Amino acid sequence: MFKGLAAKVYELSGENVYLCYQCGMCSGSCPLVSVMDIPPNQVIRMIQLNMEEVLDSKTIWICASCYNCTIRCPRGLDPAKIINALRNIKMRKGISVVNLRKIPKVEEYPQLALVAASRKLMG
Repeated sequence: MFKGLAAKVYELSGENVYLCYQCGMCSGSCPLVSVMDIPPNQVIRMIQLNMEEVLDSKTIWICASCYNCTIRCPRGLDPAKIINALRNIKMRKGISVVNLRKIPKVEEYPQLALVAASRKLMG
């Protein structure tokens, strides 16, 4: 049914990324989009195109799982769950990019992002 990255995401999240038609509602409702390198709707598009470099984006670690995107998605997708699946794929490869001790100028980052990053370290 699904191939490549979309299949891995579906296996972990149960979300069909091909339902997304790129309305941008998720990115427009994200409180942290200004500090992301790739907006949530483009993350989903990259999964659709099997662009594995999305796993190297800062966005998957910045997402605070606030579910604003999920509530507002007209297609009933859960972008927060999709991004969490990407985190899991990355961590299963033995790579975890969040190291709170190495973050310069912590006070410049949104508190919500730092709390979410510290939760990921515990999991």
